[in-house]
Amino acid sequence: MTDYKNTLNLPDTPFPMRGDLARREPGWLAQWHEKKRYQQIRTAAAGRPKFILHDGPPYANGDIHIGHAVNKILKDIIVKSKTLAGFDAPYVPGWDCHGLPIELQVEKQHGKAIPAARFRELCREYAATQIERQKADFIRLGVLGDWDQPYRTMDFAFEAGIMRELGRILANGYLYQGAKPVHWCVDCGSALAEAEVEYEDKTSAAIDVAFQIADNADFAQRLGMPRLTGPVYAVIWTTTPWTLPANQAVSVHPDFTYDLIQTPKGILILARDLAEASIKRYGFESVEVLGQCKGSVLEHLQLRHPFLNRSVPIICGEHVTLEAGTGLVHTAPAHGVDDYQVGLKYRLAVDNPVGDDGKFFASIPLVGGQTVWQGNRTVVETLAASSLLLANEKLLHSYPHCWRHKTPIIFRATHQWFIGMDKTGADGVSLRNHAIGAVDNTAFFPAWGRARLEAMMKNRPDWCVSRQRNWGVPMPLFVHRESGELHPRTAELMEAAAQRVAQTGVEAWFSLDPAELLGSEASQYRKVTDTLDVWFDSGVTHACVLKQRPELAYPADLYLEGSDQHRGWFQSSLLTGCATDGHAPYRALLTHGFVVDAKGHKMSKSRGNVVAPQKVMDTYGADILRLWVASTDYSGELTISDEILKRVADAYRRIRNTLRFLLANLADFNPRKDALPVDDWLEIDRYAMVMLDEFQTELLAAYDRYEFHHAVQRMHHFCSEDLGGFYLDILKDRLYTTAAGSHARRSAQNALHHITHALARLMAPFLSFTGEEVWQQLVHDENDSIFLHHWHSLPVAADAPQLAARWALIRATLADVRKHLETLRAAGDIGSSLQAEVSIHASGAQYQALAGLGDDLRFVMITSAATVTQATADSVSALPSTHAKCERCWHYRSDVGSHADHPALCGRCYSNLFGKGEDRQHA
Repeated sequence: MTDYKNTLNLPDTPFPMRGDLARREPGWLAQWHEKKRYQQIRTAAAGRPKFILHDGPPYANGDIHIGHAVNKILKDIIVKSKTLAGFDAPYVPGWDCHGLPIELQVEKQHGKAIPAARFRELCREYAATQIERQKADFIRLGVLGDWDQPYRTMDFAFEAGIMRELGRILANGYLYQGAKPVHWCVDCGSALAEAEVEYEDKTSAAIDVAFQIADNADFAQRLGMPRLTGPVYAVIWTTTPWTLPANQAVSVHPDFTYDLIQTPKGILILARDLAEASIKRYGFESVEVLGQCKGSVLEHLQLRHPFLNRSVPIICGEHVTLEAGTGLVHTAPAHGVDDYQVGLKYRLAVDNPVGDDGKFFASIPLVGGQTVWQGNRTVVETLAASSLLLANEKLLHSYPHCWRHKTPIIFRATHQWFIGMDKTGADGVSLRNHAIGAVDNTAFFPAWGRARLEAMMKNRPDWCVSRQRNWGVPMPLFVHRESGELHPRTAELMEAAAQRVAQTGVEAWFSLDPAELLGSEASQYRKVTDTLDVWFDSGVTHACVLKQRPELAYPADLYLEGSDQHRGWFQSSLLTGCATDGHAPYRALLTHGFVVDAKGHKMSKSRGNVVAPQKVMDTYGADILRLWVASTDYSGELTISDEILKRVADAYRRIRNTLRFLLANLADFNPRKDALPVDDWLEIDRYAMVMLDEFQTELLAAYDRYEFHHAVQRMHHFCSEDLGGFYLDILKDRLYTTAAGSHARRSAQNALHHITHALARLMAPFLSFTGEEVWQQLVHDENDSIFLHHWHSLPVAADAPQLAARWALIRATLADVRKHLETLRAAGDIGSSLQAEVSIHASGAQYQALAGLGDDLRFVMITSAATVTQATADSVSALPSTHAKCERCWHYRSDVGSHADHPALCGRCYSNLFGKGEDRQHA
């Protein structure tokens, strides 16, 4: 028997079925490095419109985790998609290098007894090593960028740039020095930024404390009552007993109603809406309401401090609420932002009795020398002994903690430098109003980010930008030793300091003898030794990077970070941009969620649920990790697990198999020689371009909206349904059985050529290694890259609208036919669909669409025979074929054996091999 296998145009490609990504990707990376791929792209993109995604700098400490991978991959997908869309989209990665975490690591390795200059040198060295480790992993992810020239906030020129931006903010009138309450970490020994504070549950003592009214007659007169006998108390509720030594007042809301209640402990003043719960808390069964008044009536009424020898006033504040407590609020301007603000109105003293170490100063009565936590116990015991403690309960509540040490922090007033939110700048506009306006002018992805950032801008306190750290950018300021005023030549001095730092780094300031800049005035001024909040460092990267690198532009088109950066980098960048230029340094913000395990738990070493990106790349390859990121809706939490990664790998294999089929059937196709005008293609091939155009249009729209999971979903559908489940399935017979150079086969290859080009480019932003691998199969030129090109330009058939309508009807019938064939297969009557013959009854446009295919109808239905009859109702019937099987094409045809010299062939195969070949018009 003749073997006809060699007469078929069987697929042939070196593109392997198995990607073997983990092993092969490093080789492609080496090629990118050798060929200077990023620089090639910059050369090719020169002169195009720019799209700038500015990299938010990761912190230079520790190996990258899965969150880093998500962040960098999302950025890379956008940069690559914009490049393919025809933009010049450079990507300059960066690192945040100063701050306490690096100091702690250096202390662990070298101890604390190190000269300051040497300590900073060690910090710089440590950060540099961490950057190299992280850089290697980011590159391994397939992220293309200027890795040879990243920005680092510890580079000398960058440190000088940070100083200059501080000078611009000072010149615009937003920087000031003041004693205000700030988040203070005792373990850090430093003020903390809002973004360095986490809220965790903490059990505190919740106490109700009675402040006795100093003058009963004054109080009775205010209420229009006769003189009251016995003590009268204003009752406060607090969860921070240790702050009572700093109490300066008791706040009431001017519009709340307060009741005067007779109790066994005396007469108590309580907010009416909270009185019942308070009385129950105190254990009183019999009480009497003697009178009531608005809070405003109580203003300036004098009270006796419960354990210190001083009087404090009742004051009115809008910050008082009825959510819990008594409706009267203990007020210590040194220990709370609301307290401080209302204290300004009433000129209350901002007396802070607590030192940097979290201990009360020795001179403070009752609690001197104790820690604030010891002070809690002492204050409660003292109040209980004096009968002024009405209730003492344990309360589990959300409390601010240091994000580094995970320990509770305190509010304490210190002399710090602030950027004032409500200070009027040189342009006559407050920073807060600038910031709110900037939020209005920013696009948000997802949209809910706008409300979140806007609320923060409306409510955030002044930004404390000074820190008491060793490893950071110093604030190059001189203040008068007596008046505390800045030197009148501050702008000039700051620039002189910046010039020195640009040459030798921050050590130029720390080692500076003030006389070098101040001359004879040096003895009158103190050199500020505070360093800047590291959020200021990263917050001014728009000035130190976007404005300084010639390949970039300002403002950036997009900032992209995790959702926590609404209170971090997004905010610090917005404020510094508004403080210097009056607007945000970005046009749009994209926010992604955090990574969780299959049960919704955050990644944690203690839970043992950490998925390391390095392990994923070593096991599956970076493209699988990239596909997981792209296929996940980043607007919420991103779920990852081994099972999920296995499913992603399966999805990748389906895409890869589609690509392999396409490439294998293009092995002998030369587009320069074999290209045909699209209107000369077979009808189904022209329809394939209609499908491809719809698919590409949808994907490009998803890229523009940054909805990558929709792009991946559509690509899966296109590969599995439109191609694998329809077009390519139908095409196999024509590709394999017609003559190699026939019009029918070349028509199919023309369509496959465009499908492969479009598909490779559309997947390249997220399947970058695979996209480049496909590209090399298409162009066979290692100097070329898919990222040196644009989205594929598709040929357009003149009859595209008609094709879309006609083939929608044909595909509906095909779906019905397959159901009938599946019934035959389930019954064991057929195996392959080619063992069947179908008869279709159709009406109207459905009949016209099917009848127009002529004998090609059987190829579309993938059956050995198919007929269509005009009828008033649509129906399908299918039967097993009774004819012999062609050994070459496997169709069951009545003419098998009609040629004596090749009795195993059908007439069509005989003609394709020895005659003029079959004539295909449609499929």
